[in-house]
Amino acid sequence: MARLDRCILRFQLTSFPKIRKQPVSTATTPSTASKPSGDISSVFPSLSGSASKPLPSRFVDIKKRLIRGHEAQTQASWKRLLRVLQQKRAEIKTKGSDMVPEIHLWDLNDVEKRTKFRDALHQTGVAVIRGVVQEKEALGWKELVKRYISSNPTTKGFPSTNPAVYELYWSPSQILARSHPNILRVQKFLMSHWHSAGGPSDTKHLISTSHPLSYADRLRIRQPGDASFALGPHIDGGSCERWEPSGYGLGGVYNEIFSGNWEKYTPWEMSRRILVKSDLYNGPGGCSMYRMFQGWVAMSEIQGGHGHLKICPMIKEATAYMLLRPFFSPSKAQDNPRYLDIANWPLENPVSSSLQGAVPANCQELNTELHPHLGLDDTMIHVPEVRPGDYVAWHCDEANADYLARQREKFAEGTPAPDFPSGEGEAQHRGRLTAEYVMKNISTKAQRAMGLAAFDTKHRHLFDGERETLKTANRILGFGDA
Repeated sequence: MARLDRCILRFQLTSFPKIRKQPVSTATTPSTASKPSGDISSVFPSLSGSASKPLPSRFVDIKKRLIRGHEAQTQASWKRLLRVLQQKRAEIKTKGSDMVPEIHLWDLNDVEKRTKFRDALHQTGVAVIRGVVQEKEALGWKELVKRYISSNPTTKGFPSTNPAVYELYWSPSQILARSHPNILRVQKFLMSHWHSAGGPSDTKHLISTSHPLSYADRLRIRQPGDASFALGPHIDGGSCERWEPSGYGLGGVYNEIFSGNWEKYTPWEMSRRILVKSDLYNGPGGCSMYRMFQGWVAMSEIQGGHGHLKICPMIKEATAYMLLRPFFSPSKAQDNPRYLDIANWPLENPVSSSLQGAVPANCQELNTELHPHLGLDDTMIHVPEVRPGDYVAWHCDEANADYLARQREKFAEGTPAPDFPSGEGEAQHRGRLTAEYVMKNISTKAQRAMGLAAFDTKHRHLFDGERETLKTANRILGFGDA
């Protein structure tokens, strides 16, 4: 079989929260400043070559406050977590890619298959949806984007000598994919796996899981045998912000983990997350929308071990470990055979400012040295083989209409999306689709996802909170009380 280039279109699944009416400080106001110029390497210290400097001393106080008064409970919780991680590592090593749940597009209405898929997704945080786009159509998108790049040789990419990730956000292929009815259907299906503490009629935390928004992201084409570019284990949606009171602390997203009850933490509760500020440092890739999932659609066949996505399929346990790791340090050195023993990891004393793998304005990176109990060599597994038109999605540990309005402006200009490195982008690119063309050639649902049309606030099946959310979004997007 011929070895083909690996081509994917990336997606983010987002939805609206209500704008808070009370005054907010500058630390919690979504950033509207332009990002510094750059490329995907700007987000990863391991790619950019930037040295990780010690964090400011204020992080010592932050760490102390997070567990103050329940240090003993935190220590006991850590011990329980390490025992569970031993079991999960063994399970993942045995099952490998079989851990990843799959469902076909035509089975989305099958209650039994949906339930089985849901239960597995909630455990792993990653999934494959088969047959979302017909292979012929997906392959056509690949050829179209390759022609787009060829017609515009000034397109930026990384690495610069042999690009694998292109700074493209508005190519015809990306627009066609984001507006595809099956992709919008799958995004709505995936969003339904989140819940609010107040239930579906929650009017306090206004958010809709029935109206996916388009969040523009980059494009990747990996050539056969290319080993020059590979992302290590990482989590998007900020880094230091996860511990900061003005970051994820605004919503108390991880309160259970920091109070010694990591088992009670639920990665799929959304009402707390709409309060989060995940981009305190205006990083060139920091997300200022609430994302329920990240994902991509394949435009070629991709086999495990050949440039395919690798994930750690234990969303709850891995998150708890990453967040608790900075509070503990080993007594015995790494070369000691008992280094990983539970008894070798007491609470850190004295407390340092370190948040292993967290660098301001960057994503959260993980590795075997800083996060040894995760067993990343065994637990980072390949997603199953995918074919053109398959959709891969994973939980994004991290919407607002303000962002959608700003993104709409960038689309019209042809410049990079607001959360990404700034620059001229595709402003002068030949073959870029205009807003006028899009309005004439995509569905109303797709127009709404891009902020180009008003949401239907009179639909009789809307919950009260959902209706108010859409009204707020319409006003922000300039559609008045449509």
